[in-house]
Amino acid sequence: MGETPKTALHRLGSTTFKRPEISGAEPDECFYINNIDGVKGKKRLGPEDPGPDLVVEIDITRRSDDRFDIYSNLGVPEVWIYDGKSFTIKQLENQDYVVGNQSLYFPNLPLSEIAQFLKQAETMDYLELVKAFRSWVRSQISQ
Repeated sequence: MGETPKTALHRLGSTTFKRPEISGAEPDECFYINNIDGVKGKKRLGPEDPGPDLVVEIDITRRSDDRFDIYSNLGVPEVWIYDGKSFTIKQLENQDYVVGNQSLYFPNLPLSEIAQFLKQAETMDYLELVKAFRSWVRSQISQ
């Protein structure tokens, strides 16, 4: 059996994205996957650089709805949102975000189970939770 190809990721964390023609946005986390070569090794991103491929928003204390226009203008294909209860994937289609049922970048990852890990953050030791989550992700991707 052939191995599943590994997806290369470049994490930029919480980075502010600004373009002169639009206001800025600062996602809780962001990742470059397809556009990794355009940003890897850079200390600062400019308006000419591509937007991230994947944005993660944690909407527990504030909602991210007002940032979707900005993400759309940046060309962000996928946004993951967790509101404390549920986990949602939104994908860019014709300049609008629609709910998706699987990730563009991790199609084998059962994303509905991610919310279960996120809920455990309230009761489980953080490092133990991260270790368990990473192990779970690896097992899902390698299937």
